Amino acid sequence: MKYCSHCGSELLDEAVICPKCGCAVEGAKKPETVVNASPKSRLIALLLCFFVGGIGVHRFYVGKIGTGILWLLTGGCFGIGVLVDVIMIACGSFTDKEGKFVSNWNLD
Repeated sequence: MKYCSHCGSELLDEAVICPKCGCAVEGAKKPETVVNASPKSRLIALLLCFFVGGIGVHRFYVGKIGTGILWLLTGGCFGIGVLVDVIMIACGSFTDKEGKFVSNWNLD
């Protein structure tokens, strides 16, 4: 059993942060970065989908030209596809044209 060096609360062996004080546990493994991550910004994709998703701009942004045209012609598949895309982007399961997850929240 481990203890938090900041507040002294008892921690599980695999803990990365203390559930009581929220501080990082010393000596814990850092979470792995997503290897299959897209260089596209998740924040930009989410904003595009939310505001102009009905015309498929977010799909053009991540390189999905074919479905972008479909979204453009059908109003985002009559709004249902836009709702699904918003949820997928927010949850981190939306992919770009190469199948890489759009998971980076940064704008760069």
